[in-house]
Amino acid sequence: MKKYLPLLLLLAGCSKLTIENYNQVKTGMSYDEVTALLGSATNCDEVLGLRKCLWQDGDKKVEVAFAADKAMAFSHKGLK
Repeated sequence: MKKYLPLLLLLAGCSKLTIENYNQVKTGMSYDEVTALLGSATNCDEVLGLRKCLWQDGDKKVEVAFAADKAMAFSHKGLK
């Protein structure tokens, strides 16, 4: 495990959940455009054509709601 610690620390520092990336998310962006900025979603739920996705890394959270594959609403918690 010790030999993997530097790699784990490097990966932890590479989170795409930053306020800079969040500020680039705009209404009308597609799911693919948002994932290009934020990385793969932690979880997505889909009901009646509406998709709500969560990106989470520890205390950092971003939620984006999509309708017809377009970002309609988004919020964050823990980004600085």
